[in-house]
Amino acid sequence: MSDKKPKENPLKRILVVCSMVAFLGSTGYGLFGLYSNALQQPQTTATPEEASVDQQLAAKERGYELVLEREPENRVALEGLVEIRLQMQDTQGAIAPLERLVELHPQDAGYKVQLEKLKQLSERSQSSNKDQGN
Repeated sequence: MSDKKPKENPLKRILVVCSMVAFLGSTGYGLFGLYSNALQQPQTTATPEEASVDQQLAAKERGYELVLEREPENRVALEGLVEIRLQMQDTQGAIAPLERLVELHPQDAGYKVQLEKLKQLSERSQSSNKDQGN
């Protein structure tokens, strides 16, 4: 018995080499396009750290207001608007959406309690402003 190596098919070898070149070429082309686009387009958006907190809160407030223009009874948007206005220390502005929540969901006692607290707080701040003005 003789040990003969099977003859390698030159067509198979050419096909394997062509496949490897095509794979590496397409991968390289994709990576080149990815990095060249990243280098050509400078970052123009401000990061959250760069924008002031007031600007962020104002943008969120405007977003909730836009949602409420389309869906005036949206509970999530009303709650979010109340929360944002309280963070902005706008107790007077937080009362209107909270009144709307009480109107839409009278069974939820938490809204009623929070509304009463805000009204009391608003009255106190108005009376203290009047005292300072005299």
